[in-house]
Amino acid sequence: MKARYLVTTADERTWPEDSKTPVLFLGEWCRLYSRRAVWEKLDSAVVPYHWDDREKLHRDYKALQSLYEEVLQELGGKLNEIHNVDYSVRYWRIFLGPWLGYFMQMLFDRWAMVERTLDQYEVVGVRILNTPPEALIPNDMVHFNGLYVEDLWNEGVYGQLLKQWTHVPVEEVEIQNSETCFRAEEIVLERRRRFKRKLFNAYCLLSGILAKDNEVFLKSEYLTLWDGFLLQLRLGQIPKRWDSPSTLKAQVEWSQRQWQLVDGRKNRFADILRASLPLHIPTLYLEGYQDLQNQLEDLPWPKRPRLIFTSNSYNSDDIFKAWAAKKVEAGAPLIIGQHGGHYGVGLWSFSEEHETKISDRYLSWGWEEDIQPKVKAVGQLKARHPLGVHHAQQPDALLVTAVVPRYSYWMYSIMVASQWLGYLKDQFRFVENLPQAIRDALVVRLYPKDYGWDQIARWQDRFPNIRLDAGEEDLDHLIRLCRLYISTYNASTFLESFTMNVPTVIFWNPNHWELRNSAVSYFEDLKRVGIFHENPESAARHVTAIWNDVDAWWLRGDVQAVREHFCRRYSYLPNDLVRRVEKALREMIQERSEKEGQALVAKKV
Repeated sequence: MKARYLVTTADERTWPEDSKTPVLFLGEWCRLYSRRAVWEKLDSAVVPYHWDDREKLHRDYKALQSLYEEVLQELGGKLNEIHNVDYSVRYWRIFLGPWLGYFMQMLFDRWAMVERTLDQYEVVGVRILNTPPEALIPNDMVHFNGLYVEDLWNEGVYGQLLKQWTHVPVEEVEIQNSETCFRAEEIVLERRRRFKRKLFNAYCLLSGILAKDNEVFLKSEYLTLWDGFLLQLRLGQIPKRWDSPSTLKAQVEWSQRQWQLVDGRKNRFADILRASLPLHIPTLYLEGYQDLQNQLEDLPWPKRPRLIFTSNSYNSDDIFKAWAAKKVEAGAPLIIGQHGGHYGVGLWSFSEEHETKISDRYLSWGWEEDIQPKVKAVGQLKARHPLGVHHAQQPDALLVTAVVPRYSYWMYSIMVASQWLGYLKDQFRFVENLPQAIRDALVVRLYPKDYGWDQIARWQDRFPNIRLDAGEEDLDHLIRLCRLYISTYNASTFLESFTMNVPTVIFWNPNHWELRNSAVSYFEDLKRVGIFHENPESAARHVTAIWNDVDAWWLRGDVQAVREHFCRRYSYLPNDLVRRVEKALREMIQERSEKEGQALVAKKV
């Protein structure tokens, strides 16, 4: 086997200066489509991706979940010690669980690829950037979400692993401090959006004035504005909307990071993880923790909420998480609502496990399972209704596509990292198998974030005349014009089109979108009536067959019966959604009252 120089990312500053040097790319994420004129000339090979073995991916997920529980307890104990507090594991799970789960899953992937490479190839060296270690440390979860998709952060992590945990000869590349600044997306608000934002902020201030200390707290609950207001009225309180202030910025203090979690057992990755945590934990959770607590004291939110309900703030909103964790510690029930697809359907999902573990009750869009006693079906919180158009008379076919970061992120049963290239080939195969008339009617809806995949260029190079929407057009506008809605991934897209009764065709590679056993029969029913397909050719044939008379297929009795049966399970749209949510919240409040009463009686005894 030829000896090669390792390249870990697409950052060409770390590539060999001599273009004749044999190169080993750690993964497809190194080879940007826009830079193919450069890397195509190299004598190169690409390391096969370890999670192309999907059974290994599932095994690794289960093993990482077990390790996560161990490390969460250890890290929570260490932070209790550092911050002189005494919070439970649940407190730390709510507050920093998303970051810990994400980080350890990403770190495992990066290490597994390094380990696989060194086992299977002769590596003669690697160049790494001398990025200051503090440049890899996020301030908070929002910051972290922006870092882990970037080449610079991933190059830094690979550099740490190679330098500290392998014997590969390392050459450090000098860079300027200004080059360690990570790119941040510039947010430009148009005048109308700025005006709406001002109104929202004003209403949040008014909410603080009107709030009572013991009322139900709802934030980002995913209900429509009207349903959210109606729910609060039914709960006997003035409708309010809440926003979280930005977290304060905290500087890295290395004197506060001179600790390490230690475990007596010999496990290579577990050792790496424990050693890496002080090098990566967000400053908000360590150096900025006391300032964060001071921020919480100044919030106008209820001091003693009867209940907390959110569908979207549990992950990246550190202000909410810190506040909610503290209130839950004091006895407030936490209700989490389902905020999209894949839940109850996919074979594994860190997010689903996390949400059900931190919550006292989990409100699903329709599914319930015996092994998940916390899950209560209320219906699709977004309440997506038909748009009032006759779709069979519309001109377009709408192909809705997905993208994932080039580097793996949190784990659930979807395509991972470079597997997106196979997904894109499936989209191309679908289009190639359409007759020209339908191809001319096709609109391809791209995911608005590109992650360096160059989606537009790839599509235009393959189909120069294709109609692309770069995720900028209002989706409802595109749906109003579509005769057929074509969904290509397991998320909320087809759940919403089902409840809107838009003629829908679904296709995806089942090897990259594994289903849990309880969902298989539902997808078999969809397959039987032509809605679901496991390869692009089958989907294209079906679209071609029904295109000229979509109603003859979509309004057929068996097709509608299967759609309705599926919706009742995974995207139920009841006429009394608000009442059902209210009932679930009141039941939780009643349970809390009963527990408090029992505790009071026990205390008197």
